[in-house]
This record gives sequence, C-alpha cells and structure tokens, in this order.
Amino acid sequence: MEEKKKVMLSGIQPSGDLHLGNYLGAIKNWAARAEEFDCYYFMADLHTITVRQEPAELRRRTLQQLAQYIACGLDPEKNTLFVQSHVPAHAQLGWVLECYTMFGELSRMTQFKDKSAKHQDNINAGLFTYPSLMAADILLYKPDLVPVGEDQKQHVELTRKVAERFNNLYGEVFTVPEPYIPKAGARIYGLTTPGDKMSKSVPEGCVFLMDKPEVIAKKFKRAVTDSDRENCVRYDKANKPGVANLMDIYAAVTGKTHEEIEKEFEGQGYGVFKPAVGEAVIETFRPIREEAERLIADKSYLESVYRDGAAKASRVANKTLAKVYKKVGFLQP
Repeated sequence: MEEKKKVMLSGIQPSGDLHLGNYLGAIKNWAARAEEFDCYYFMADLHTITVRQEPAELRRRTLQQLAQYIACGLDPEKNTLFVQSHVPAHAQLGWVLECYTMFGELSRMTQFKDKSAKHQDNINAGLFTYPSLMAADILLYKPDLVPVGEDQKQHVELTRKVAERFNNLYGEVFTVPEPYIPKAGARIYGLTTPGDKMSKSVPEGCVFLMDKPEVIAKKFKRAVTDSDRENCVRYDKANKPGVANLMDIYAAVTGKTHEEIEKEFEGQGYGVFKPAVGEAVIETFRPIREEAERLIADKSYLESVYRDGAAKASRVANKTLAKVYKKVGFLQP
C-alpha cells in the first residue's frame, strides 16, 4: 500500500507583485517539495482586503500571481493551486475560530501593531482578527508543515494554540501543524534598507519577478553596502548588513557558500560585486518572467487551473468544516 504523503500548505497575498524575497524565502522551496508532500498553495485574496484595494487591480494581480506560481515551478498537476475566496470554507471556519481565539492573543500579534501604525485611518476588525482566518486557512487541510518566514512564525504558533484548545474541548479534530522555516534564503532584506525585510512598500529596494533586466541591474548598482571605506566583500551581518544581504542573495541564486563568494570577489570591491549579484538574479528570473508572460496571455488555461484547484481544495476543506460544525453543535444541512 502506498504511504500517504504529509501535507504542506502556504499562501501569499496578491496585494502586490511577487518579489525576490517571496521567491527565495518561500516559492523556490515550495517547488522542491511536490514529490515529498501533498501541497496546497493559494492566493490569499481574503486577507488583502484588510487594506483597501482597487478591485480591477486585485483581480489582475491574483491572476498574475497564479501565473508566477506556475512559472516558478509549481506544476498544477502536482500541486493544488487555488484562490482563497473560491473556497467558502475558509471564511466559514474563520468565524468559528474567532470564537476560540482570545482577545489578548490577537492583541499581541506583531503584524497587527505594524499594520495599525501604517494604516491608522483604517484599523478595521478584519485587521485585528485575521490571524483566526489564517488559522482556518491552515487547519482546513490538516497540514503537517506550514512553510513560513520568521516573521510569520508567531501566526503558526497561534494556530497551534487554537487547534489544541479546540481539540481539548472536542477531541482530535485538527492536526496541530509545525512551522517549516528553510535554512537558507529565509529572510531577504531590502536593497536600500538592509535592516528591514524586502518589501513591495519600498519599491526602489525591492526586486520584482517581472522586473526587466535593466531595472534589476539598476537596483543592484544602487544597493546599500556599508559606510566604512573597506570596500571588501566579507560576510559580517552585524557591521556590514548590506553586504551580508547581497551575499545571501548571491549564495541563494548560485548555490555558492559565503567563503566561496569572498574568495571569488577578493580584492575586487563593491563596484564589481553588486553588478555580479544583479546579473545572477537577472538570469535566475529571466525564464520565470518569460514563462509567466506566456501564461498571463493564456487566461483560459489559468482559469482552468484555479477552477480545478478550488474544486480539489473544497473537497478536502468541506470535510474538515463539516466535522467542526458537528462538534460545535450546528444542525447539519
């Protein structure tokens, strides 16, 4: 009898175009897991509306993100790819779990504090309670592992706590998932702000998957290195965060170690190193961008992918939801 695969799940908000941080920190690692795991990856469009979105732009980005997922190696035949809002069970379980998540737990979420500070004119209830929806996203599919960056680990820990609380009341309903944090390339920093995670909100320091080669080259040439006069390619995260970030990026796209990189650029300085990193990223992204552009032009194919994905995801999610509804006492439809 064939051994059942473990389940892995993750999603990214289509609130902006995918970038180098998304690729190296998440998507590149997702593609390598399809043989080992039963994988579910989604466009987290329900989460995006905690911040105001332009509707037509959100639809465009959602479809483009699906094309980029596939172009990055997520084969729809091997991975379940879907749009979050196409599976109503996410919102339905999200409400149930809000009733099993404590106010104090939500108030301690770092991202709520950060987003509230950035969007003071729109501190809505969804912004506060979305970790419960995120818990629903995860628990519906009973995943063993959830690939996340360090900044999202807090949400997986809350999910585990809510799942354990529910299981203690009603029996073993949910699988309690483990966060999966890749060892390499897990956190990529902005080219102009090496103290902060790479973010689409700082576009001049953010390298997008669909950027043209000349745009990528220009961004790397302008990348922050360090304030001393050493002009030496040496890995020192505390004193040379900009150089360390560039070395992390170069290591992730070439497979070279920090020691090999230091040796490669010994005596050459940043004027040679920065363009070389840019060129390595350009060549990594070139086939992805070209394939994504081809897929974006084939809307009927993308529609078939997200419809099939939603149908498969719904079959799994609805089984979990039905069990939860029965446990809490809802009359079965």
